Amino acid sequence: MILTRGARITGAVLCAVLAALVAAWIVRDLRAVGDASTLLRYWAGYTDGWPRKLPATLQADPVLLGVYVLALLAALRSSVAASALVVTGLVTLVLRLPGLWIIGSSWTGDRFGDDLRTRALVGTFVTLAAGLALVVTGAAGRRRPEDMYERPPTRPGRGAGVTAFLVLGASGAVLIAWEIRQLFTLPDEVYPAWYIGGEALTLGLIAAPPGWSSVALGVICLVVAWTALFRAVHSRPLGMTAAGFLLVSGVCGIARTVHNGWLEHFGEAETEQQLGMLTSLLLAFAGATALLVLAPRGLESAGGPDQGYGGHGHPQAEAYGHPRGATPGYGYPGAGTPGYGYPQSGGGSGSPPPPASPPPGW
Repeated sequence: MILTRGARITGAVLCAVLAALVAAWIVRDLRAVGDASTLLRYWAGYTDGWPRKLPATLQADPVLLGVYVLALLAALRSSVAASALVVTGLVTLVLRLPGLWIIGSSWTGDRFGDDLRTRALVGTFVTLAAGLALVVTGAAGRRRPEDMYERPPTRPGRGAGVTAFLVLGASGAVLIAWEIRQLFTLPDEVYPAWYIGGEALTLGLIAAPPGWSSVALGVICLVVAWTALFRAVHSRPLGMTAAGFLLVSGVCGIARTVHNGWLEHFGEAETEQQLGMLTSLLLAFAGATALLVLAPRGLESAGGPDQGYGGHGHPQAEAYGHPRGATPGYGYPGAGTPGYGYPQSGGGSGSPPPPASPPPGW
């Protein structure tokens, strides 16, 4: 399915609103701390040199800004615009939902002014409404291609799907394992705040608690890993989104390791600390690898108004610019068109070719 023109415009406007809200908070934090490097150090999790005024954002917020910008571009021109909008809306809902009870908590009043908290609460309601609207727009605004010159959604290639399964599956399993470990390591007074927020932790005003974010990212990685193995259409935008968060989290962890000099004494560190440093390397590697394999345009099929794109686990192939037949219907393999080196049997020679040079998809 592809998006209607009205749904594309609506989705682009919603993404622009979300991007503007995040950008406004980042600008506010830059003005509050007075130095971009100080804000970057705070986002990276350095324990020294904290700003006098606590920022309202954390490291996930600049990633969200990038996700919104890419989703806006995808809404206007990409064949996977429907999946991109739904994914962006769901990620927004998951990461902004804790703000409903954190911003209004009494302990935030000691760290942030009432005016700032009011703005944050209003912004959270707007953000959640926009995120829900993105999900509805992406789900309800779909239609079948009217002719073969409209690009249907693309799915990951076989190699890309397997690679994403390996790196994202491993990352998701490691993140969940660390959260299970927190059951035995966090003090009783800190453990609830780790997941739902509380006075025991220093949090950004609009940011989700670290445990909440980690569990959400781990679950998303596991979902993407499974669906990428079957080369589902939505695994590309969802996998790229998860990969962005993994990459930033891993890079920040590596930066902390280097800054604190832990890498120089790796052999002398305790086993758990060594595993933590290795986890940062894994997340950075997995994020970069998943982006590299999922960002390029995947397999595409072209079909008439009575045909959809292949369902989960039924790849149809088409070598870029080398058509060979009709497209399988949604979820049913049929005469396909060969894709990046994965030819599929069948195909009528009388099918007209697709456009020679369609613009790249997201």
